[in-house]
Amino acid sequence: MPLTASTSYAASKTDEPVLLHERIGAIAVLTLNRPQQRNSLSEALIAALAAELKVIAADRTVRAVVIAANGSAFCAGHDLKELTTARAAPDHGRATFERIMNDCVAMMQAILALPQPVIAAINGVATAAGCQLVASCDLAVASSEAKFATPGVDIGLFCSTPMVALTRNVARKHAMEMLLTGILVPAGDAQRMGLINRVVAPGNERNAAIELAQQIAAKSALTVKIGKQAFYRQTEMPLADAYRYAASVMVENMLARDAEEGIGAFIEKRKPTWEDR
Repeated sequence: MPLTASTSYAASKTDEPVLLHERIGAIAVLTLNRPQQRNSLSEALIAALAAELKVIAADRTVRAVVIAANGSAFCAGHDLKELTTARAAPDHGRATFERIMNDCVAMMQAILALPQPVIAAINGVATAAGCQLVASCDLAVASSEAKFATPGVDIGLFCSTPMVALTRNVARKHAMEMLLTGILVPAGDAQRMGLINRVVAPGNERNAAIELAQQIAAKSALTVKIGKQAFYRQTEMPLADAYRYAASVMVENMLARDAEEGIGAFIEKRKPTWEDR
């Protein structure tokens, strides 16, 4: 299936699009397309991702999303050359830094708020905000050659925003070691730490992520939406509050048509027919 891309996602009219969008059945595949810049998150790429996520959130025909990348790297974090250029401004770049950081944070949160699950397909290094992007996705499949790091400390810029997503994926001491040392963590270690779900042979990460997305897409979209929202909400609650909230979610879920259909199909030993309501 050919890729389709909007020229509004290009940095200029003559540039290649910074983000590509492909539909494979019910799966939306978003591909970071700045290979020469190691897919660093320029202002244009952040805006493109935010715009696509907004469209996808309202599209009931999309049941899962895969974020992949062209080139040898998944994402090298923020575009440091772009940020450095902003220092020439009278405010030494403050307004630009605030805009880009806040836009990036909003884009990462949009992934969590998306009704559909988002799966990262990591082909190579994912560093700084690129590691944050991986940690912000609901699931992650990585090439065995992929590596992960939050190396801002090496250049005098602590990875404070990547830290937020990282510490919600891995244990504190693993996160602190990554943040304080900037070490590159191999895919196998990243899996054991909980940063990624699966490690596959190089070149297979995209197809493996799409297969996982298709497995999820076969479920009731309503049930998946309810579950994803509840998952993130309850993780921020004390235990008793989390159980009270989860019990109320279960009650509302039980009253949904798809739960009635799914339970009935299980009892009757037949395949359920989802209506996503």
